[in-house]
Order: sequence, then C-alpha cells, then structure tokens
Amino acid sequence: MTAKKTPGKSAPKARAPLVKTVSAMPVQAYFAEIVSLIEQARQRAYQVVNTTMIDLYWEVGKAISRRIESDGWGKGTVGELALYIQRKQPGVRGFSPQNLWRMRQFFDAYRGEPKLSTALRELQWSSHLHILSRSKRREEREFYLRMATQNRWPVREVARQIDAALFEKAVLNPPKLSAVLKEQHPQSDSLFKDAYLLEFLTLPSQYSEADLHHSLLINLGRFLTELGRDFCYVGSEYPVQVGGQDFALDLLFFHRGLNCLLAIELKVTAFAPEHLGKLNFYLEALDRDVRKPHENPAIGMLLCASKDSEVVEYALSRSLSPALIAEYQTQLPDKKLLAAKLHEFYALNAGENVAAKPVRRGKGGKA
Repeated sequence: MTAKKTPGKSAPKARAPLVKTVSAMPVQAYFAEIVSLIEQARQRAYQVVNTTMIDLYWEVGKAISRRIESDGWGKGTVGELALYIQRKQPGVRGFSPQNLWRMRQFFDAYRGEPKLSTALRELQWSSHLHILSRSKRREEREFYLRMATQNRWPVREVARQIDAALFEKAVLNPPKLSAVLKEQHPQSDSLFKDAYLLEFLTLPSQYSEADLHHSLLINLGRFLTELGRDFCYVGSEYPVQVGGQDFALDLLFFHRGLNCLLAIELKVTAFAPEHLGKLNFYLEALDRDVRKPHENPAIGMLLCASKDSEVVEYALSRSLSPALIAEYQTQLPDKKLLAAKLHEFYALNAGENVAAKPVRRGKGGKA
C-alpha cells in the first residue's frame, strides 16, 4: 500500500548524521597558540610603552641639559622642577629630582651617538641606569647597550654581566677561535666568549665532569642565557655511532643565526692539545651523520676549567675544524683587578699610537 501525501505539505527531510570532526592536533595545542598570540600582543604593547617613555626621558634630559648650558641651572633648580611637575601632574611617577638629573645624564651620554638611537629605545630605563652609573668609558656604555639589546637581557642580567666585568674580559681576552671558524663565520668573535661565568652552579669543592655536566643540565636555562641569544638546546650525552662503536657527546646545541650545530665538550682540568683531537672527531661525525643538507658545518667548543693562551694558540693554529677553546668560571672575577689591567691596556695602546703617528715635516724636510 502506498502512503498518501498530505496536500500542501512535503515529506520531512532526513537529517544528516552529526559528524564530529576529529582534529589532527590536540585542543591544548590550539589553546597554546592563542596564548602565544596574547603574549606577542602584550610584548608589542610593552615595547611601544617603553619606547614612548625612553623618548620622553630623552626630551626631558635634553631640555634640562640645554638650560644648564644656557641659564646655569643646577640641582636646586632641577629639584624645584620636580616639585612643579608633582603639583601639575599628581600621581605621575618617575620625575624625582634624582631621576630628572639622570635623564640629563642620559641625554649627555648619548647626544653625539645617533647610530645608537634604535638600541636606546629597546632597553628598559632600569637597565640604562645600571649602564650609565657603572660604565666609565663611552665604548663600555656602547658595548653593554649593544649586548643587552642583542641578547634581550632583563635588568638583572645586565647587572650580572657588569658585575662579571664582561667588557673588560672582552677587551683583554677576546675569544680563542680557529682560523676556519673565523673564515666561515666572521661574526663569531661577537657571539662567543673567552670565559663563561657559571657562578650559579651548585658544585662541591671537589667535583667531577659528571658533577659539572649534571649541574649544567639542572641550570640549563641560566646556562643558555650565559651562552647568548639564538642558542638552542638539542641534547645531553648525544649518541654518536662510528664504525660500530658508540660515543656520547657531552652537550649539543644549535645556533639559529649561524645555522649550525654546536658541540660542547666539558673538561674539569686545564686545556690539553689532545682534547682537540676528540672534539674534531665528534665534529666529523656530526657533519657526516647528523647535519642536515641546509645547515652549515658544526662548530665545536672545549669548555675547560682553565687554559694557557699560548698552548691554545699553538693548538688552534693548525686546526682544520671550526672550533674554539673557552674556560668556565664558578666565581665572579676581581673587577678592580681587571679594570686596572684595562687601564694599562688603553695606556699602552695610546702610547703605541703616538709612537706610530707619522711626524709632520715642514719645508725642506725638517721636523
């Protein structure tokens, strides 16, 4: 029997079954993506606020500096200015007499350095205060300014690196690099150090390489900060197999800027030339079996408890691998001693420049 159709009414359509779309990614991954967008927006907003504040402090410092030069303003007048700002802008912070005077110092320190204008706006005011108050030379201020912006140091890290006398060590003891490393990566002398400060390690008075290795892994975040920006952790005791034998590389990192692997071998003794042979072996294995086609050849670092500079120079002079020799320090250096050595270094260089300066001669060849 055929069912009759009711006039004016159509038969109800069959509903399509509800199909639950199965995502290829867990929902937490999408959540993390959204949180990342929020963080990026907050960072951009913070940078805009910081740039605006630094520009304001620059202009205030400029105005005060000009009035000091033209009208003889002193600290008393600057103090009156602070009170005036407080009355006109109640609740606004950052314009105390001391901070106004620092703004003037900030302007005077960099007024003739237009090439630093971008870096100045990227750094926090607290970081600027550390650099201004604790740097004695113009080149020292510029060094810490560039390092802080390049590595995105927070305020605490800026203070730590100044305490560690990074500038003095960079001038007196540049990194020990092989000729191949310098040729392949000319900028590597600004990315690596001669000595790495590891005062954050919790090591016993007598410790082994295993103790050092373990403590570095526990403090991996701080170690990455000390290495510098763009260093990424890959693995510990990284397995390397050659000819049926198993080997383990102490630490393996990747540098995004250099686009290459960085192998680090740890030594709790002074550097010895034979250490370089083992490192070269690991670099060959990494380049043959681990390196990807688009990556540059791997770099090797021997991180030793100490080193003799002349021994290092001899060992690296014939090295065909991109390698460097550095030492680690578990205590802050004597900053006063390094400052005295730096003063001698500058005095010696100044004397050499004077001695090398050609003598101006008058007519007839007479001096």
